[in-house]
Amino acid sequence: MSELSESSERSERSRGSDQSWRSHSDAGPARRSTKASQSATSQALRNLRAFAIVAVVSFHSILAYLASQPAAPAPFDSPPYHWLATPILDSQRWLGFDIYAAFQYVSLMPVMFFLSGIFVWPSLTRRGGWHFLYGRLLRIGLPFVFGVYLLMPLAYYPVYRVTAAYPTWLAYWRHWTALPFWPGGPLWFLWQLLAFDILALALYLTAPRIIEMLGRFSAAMGEAPGRYFLALLVISTIAYVPLALVFGVSSWAEFGPFDWQADRPLLYLVYFFAGVGIGVHGYDRGLLRPGGPLARHWHIWLGGAAMAFLLWMASMAPSAFGRSNLWIDLCSYVAVALVVTVACLAFAALFLRFAGARSAITDSLSENAYVIYLVHYVFVVWLQYSLLGVALPAILKAVLVFIGALLVSWGVALGAGRASALTQPVRVALAASMGPRNMRPSA
Repeated sequence: MSELSESSERSERSRGSDQSWRSHSDAGPARRSTKASQSATSQALRNLRAFAIVAVVSFHSILAYLASQPAAPAPFDSPPYHWLATPILDSQRWLGFDIYAAFQYVSLMPVMFFLSGIFVWPSLTRRGGWHFLYGRLLRIGLPFVFGVYLLMPLAYYPVYRVTAAYPTWLAYWRHWTALPFWPGGPLWFLWQLLAFDILALALYLTAPRIIEMLGRFSAAMGEAPGRYFLALLVISTIAYVPLALVFGVSSWAEFGPFDWQADRPLLYLVYFFAGVGIGVHGYDRGLLRPGGPLARHWHIWLGGAAMAFLLWMASMAPSAFGRSNLWIDLCSYVAVALVVTVACLAFAALFLRFAGARSAITDSLSENAYVIYLVHYVFVVWLQYSLLGVALPAILKAVLVFIGALLVSWGVALGAGRASALTQPVRVALAASMGPRNMRPSA
């Protein structure tokens, strides 16, 4: 997620240099066409990334106003700790938010893992194994530690205040440290992404042909997105359904600062490596080629995503009324795999077809998406808490929380970027003063 803009620009430069041996008269138009397609795909992915971070902030912003949640919050230290899913519960609710949140919950995170995987292989081959690992630990591992151990205690303090008899920081800290785990909030995405990156590195070092085969398959499916869909659906079903049958849906497991959705780790892994496969031979070729069959038939994929979501909701209805059985559950779990697969391709098709133009706003959101993701939850929870006693409709409250959290998080990200730019000359000078002997080893 954090490498999208950097990887896309470097990928374009490297592919341009690889074609420099061609004569100007013979390959000029083809080279310009290739660069144009790379630019269009790169921009579409950047815009999709901007959309994804906005969707994440909007998802968390509406959780306090879901009609399906309990009327009142449970005590902070009372299992099963419902506040982990919905930290703040407001008395104002709207059923429409439940439908919106359901679609986000089932489909958004696979898209984010898919986007994150696209640039892994180009980064590995360009930087080498050790530099890749060092960069991921620095860009993902350290922010995860910072976010979990500093930002999340700040984010969840309002949750404690809602039900606490003594809402002081000291009392809160005692209750916080007495929990049997360390809540990580939405930062679970970071540690799982880092784990998938390390797995990709292990394959790069030990069995690179496996990823190369995946890349050839993904490239070959450029003219047959229907076949790619069927293959991805089958693999998604195999990865998801057995775990869902064992653990059910919406169940979480925790171990220290690490938490995960018990039914979904393999599903996320599938979409991460689906993205890796897309990136092996160039994301602008094959399936994500501008003007290709996937982009041309965007309306089919979008309609299919809507129908798959309605099918999933219908399959979940019996269990909501206590009439579930093994076959009904099995159908609903297969429907999850169907929604995820169609939605991922639908988002890609829609943005390839209509979102290839550059915008200063979406570029800024895309470039700052990582920091926005890291810090937004603090502002979302505190804004929801501050509006608890305000007499406003649920829709208006959710809009205020969303706009406020997005703008403040965006501002923090911009400020962090400017601070990093100001300190870059110092870091470059320090790195130069260390000399070549102290530089990190290359793979």
